Amino acid sequence: MHSIKPKKASVLVLIGFLLSPCAARAGIPSDQLRQTTDKVLAILQDPQFKSPAKKPERRDQLRQVISARFDFAEMAKRSLGSNWQRLNSQQQRQFVQLFTDLLERTYSEQIEAFDGEKIVYGREQQNQDQAEVDTKIVSKKGEAFSVNYRLLAADRQWKIYDVVIEDVSLVNNYRSQFNRMLANSSPQDFLRKLRQTPAVKGNG
Repeated sequence: MHSIKPKKASVLVLIGFLLSPCAARAGIPSDQLRQTTDKVLAILQDPQFKSPAKKPERRDQLRQVISARFDFAEMAKRSLGSNWQRLNSQQQRQFVQLFTDLLERTYSEQIEAFDGEKIVYGREQQNQDQAEVDTKIVSKKGEAFSVNYRLLAADRQWKIYDVVIEDVSLVNNYRSQFNRMLANSSPQDFLRKLRQTPAVKGNG
């Protein structure tokens, strides 16, 4: 079965939302990212979600918060690049749902596994309806990883459409893999392979 593997450091993508920011630059995109952080922390710290029996409910709450900040449809489209046009409208809708499910499965456990890391907000760049917010995630050992968020403005909200981890774009990384899969597969076969993928696994 085909395995879809994000870059090893991509486990940090959504962990960033778990971490209380050490510093934040002024700006609406950074502010909205910080609001998402606060909501995630509130869920993780809520006593009613602490018991093992509440794990599914807690994860559902976390997915709702994360989905509100990520534009998974835009990420999915960009991850296919020119191959997007090879899919008909029904297949495009199916791919967006499969891609969304893929990312949610990948990071659901990572969100709950942070261990004292901190996020430091850095430069924010904004150009009309696009923005980029630079952050660093710092481990308890002092190791730092750059995790930068690219966002689009939509209905007064800034939505993440790509994450750049240690100078590697998550969308570009998926596009390379999907291009290889589609080089020898029809769109129908490509979607079938995605449905058969039990989970996304890191390179480690």
